[in-house]
Formats: sequence, C-alpha cells, structure tokens
Amino acid sequence: MTTFRQESDSMGVLDVPEGALYKAQTQRAVNNFTVSKLTMPQEFIRALAYIKQAAAEANAELGHLSQDKAQAIAKAAQSIIEGEHLDQFPVDVFQTGSGTSSNMNANEVIATLATQQSGIQIHPNDDVNMGQSSNDVIPTAIHVSSAVAVVYELLPALKHLSQVIEQKSKQVGHVVKTGRTHLMDAMPVTFAQTLGGWQHQIDCAYQGILSSVERVYELAQGGTAVGTGVNADAQFAKVFTQYLSTNIGIRFKPSSNHFYHIGSQDAIVGLSGQLKAMAVANMKIANDLRWMNSGPLAGLAEIELEALQPGSSIMPGKVNPVIPEAAAMVSAQVIGNDTTISVAGQSGNFELNVMLPVIAHNIIESIDILANVSRLLADKAIATFNVNEENVNKALAKNPILVTALNPIIGYEKAAFIAKTAYKEGRPIVDVASEHTDLSVNELTELLNPEKLTKGGL
Repeated sequence: MTTFRQESDSMGVLDVPEGALYKAQTQRAVNNFTVSKLTMPQEFIRALAYIKQAAAEANAELGHLSQDKAQAIAKAAQSIIEGEHLDQFPVDVFQTGSGTSSNMNANEVIATLATQQSGIQIHPNDDVNMGQSSNDVIPTAIHVSSAVAVVYELLPALKHLSQVIEQKSKQVGHVVKTGRTHLMDAMPVTFAQTLGGWQHQIDCAYQGILSSVERVYELAQGGTAVGTGVNADAQFAKVFTQYLSTNIGIRFKPSSNHFYHIGSQDAIVGLSGQLKAMAVANMKIANDLRWMNSGPLAGLAEIELEALQPGSSIMPGKVNPVIPEAAAMVSAQVIGNDTTISVAGQSGNFELNVMLPVIAHNIIESIDILANVSRLLADKAIATFNVNEENVNKALAKNPILVTALNPIIGYEKAAFIAKTAYKEGRPIVDVASEHTDLSVNELTELLNPEKLTKGGL
C-alpha cells in the first residue's frame, strides 16, 4: 500500500506519496488532471532541467544566488539531464495551458534533490525558479527540447536516409524501368532517376527543417510573467543563454522580443510545417516502395523488399512491406500533430499562449518518430531491396507508351493507333510500328531504345 506524507503550499495541505521527490503543487496537478495516460516527453523534462541549471548558474554569476545553492541546483538538474528521476514527472499533458504544473514539478523535484544532496535548504520558487516564470520557462523548454531533438536526432537521420538512397542509386541506378503517371504506364525512367527524385525530396526537407529550426534557437527566457522581465536581472537573459548554449552545444540566443515569444508559438508552428513536408516526402517514398514491391505474382513486382516478418496469421508464406507501412503511419501522425500545433498556436491570448503543453508533446513526438522511422526506411527498406530485372524488362518491352518517341516522325494520331494495337494484341511496340510505318526494325529499335529515352530530348 502507498504511504503518504503531508505537504503544504499557498492553498493548504494535502497528501503526497511518501517516496515522491515532488511536493504539493505537483500533487495538485496529478489530482486535477486525470485526462490521459500521457505525460510530458522526456526530452521536454530534460530541457526543463537544462533551464534550471543554466538559470542557477546565471543567477549566481549575477550575484542573486549563493554559489553553494547554485551548485546544488546545477548538480540536481544534471542528474535529471542524465536520465535519472524521470518517473518523478507524472503531470498529464492535458493540464494548465501555461504548463505551470510542469514547471513547478521541475522546481519541486530539483529543490528536493538539491536539498538532500547538499544539506542546504533549497526552495522551489525562491531558489530554483529565481528570475523565472512558467510563462517564459515553458516556451523556452519547448524551443530547447525541439532544437536538441532536431539537431542531434532528426537532421542526422535525414542525412543518413539521403546517403543510403544515394548509395542504392549507385547499385541499381543503371536499370531502366517503366515510368508511371496516374499509376499507368508512361515513358521509361532509370532507378537512378526515381531514387534521385526521392533523395532530392529528403534534401529539400532537410534544408527546410534546418532553416526553420534556426528561429527556434531564440528563447523566451528572461521575459518572465508577461514579457516585461519583472523580477529578473536585466542581464539575466543574456547570461542564461550563454550558460545554456555551453551546456547543450547549440548556440541559443535571447529573444529580440519577449512579448512575441511568450504570446505566440509561431517558430514552432513553422518548424512543425517543415516536419509535415518531411512526412509528406516519406509518405511518397513509402508508397512508391509498396507499389514497386506489390505482388509477387499479381502486382508490379519490380523490387523485392527485405522479408522481415510473416505477413499473415492465416495465409502462409505471405510477406508484407511492413517498414513502408510504418513510415506511412508515422507520416499520418505527423500531419495530424501539425494540425493540433497549428490550432494550439492560435491560442496566444494577449500576453500568453495557453496550449503550450500539447504543443510540446506533439512537436517532440513528430521529431522523434520522424527520426526513428527515417532510419528504418533507410536501413530496412531502401538499402536492402532487390530489383527484379526480369519483371522490369518484360514490362518495359511491351510498354506501348514508348511510341511517344515516334511522335515527331509519324505524328500523334498514328502513334496512338500503333500504341493501342500493340496493347490490344499484346505485342512489342517495335513489331507493330514496323508494320504501320516506313521505318525499319533497326531504325525503330534505335528510336525506341528505353535507355536512350530516359535521357530526354529529340
């Protein structure tokens, strides 16, 4: 059975689990917000710890906090940064819109740890939260956690995906296949051209995310309650950002307008939009892989994806394109998260956005799952698929759309007649064209060479 101790705050006394590092304000939030089983992301909790650590260091340098208290707070925060005590952050995502409950959760846990470790009495508000408000801490934590996840997880994953596509193109790029528009046979392309299109999508998404995350480096910290900086040293934002940048390895900077960064979440809305663009690119690639893998007998069967697991509980031998399917679901989730972030971003009522926790949850989830599934797509789908050249060549030889190359010589109408006849009779386009034009088989073979046609021009 759980045993309890009593803790008090400005609203009175209540029971808190005996072993909990948090205090009364966190417990009130646990009692009030019984909405979901979702708690704030670990990346966000670590960002809060980084913020409290840098704030203590800044306040000590500015002469507002004793060195021994600052060191105790910094050490306690470091243990959370390293992944300890994450079970002490039980507050539901769907809580007060400012995220005050999560800020106080961090203040209380760090104060308890710092007090226990140092023997010095550390106060959650007066010491750990010195020169801060939930209204600048939580927007800052959203920016910091998003920036860390993008820089250290997502961008490397996208670079890896791009490199794997490029390497695969070198392996199979020479193979010519039937191009498709509207899912119907079209002029031929090489695998290098198809994969090159994928790679360019990924590279463009990478650049979009890289550009948008630079706006996220600008932080609300120092604006305190409404953006005026009340109760914070005039130099706090600058010194805080210096410590934070050193501790994390990302060059953050103080806000150029604290009212903007507390009252809006436009930078995160912009980043989320770029994540959505990346999700759309992954969806396109996943669907191309699924279509080319379809079969093995009644589909396109142009490639064979790596067999990773049985595909059916009732149909023996069936193998499904599980990684592209996972990638497609991730894309759907990220697109949905972007809608939530867009709606939440509109909730900047006067001097404060009041949907901050759900923004934090969704942006971190989007970054995490995009990074993870992009690596899976690279390593377990693209790097390992095999090209079925026999099927590719068989379809290519009977592709009536190759007749498009004859348009400048025999005209569209006659070319259309030849294409329809070849399709109807199931015959190679060269044979039919030789019967209905003055061109020889050798001339037609040269004109309708699929590899030549992938190079464009007349």
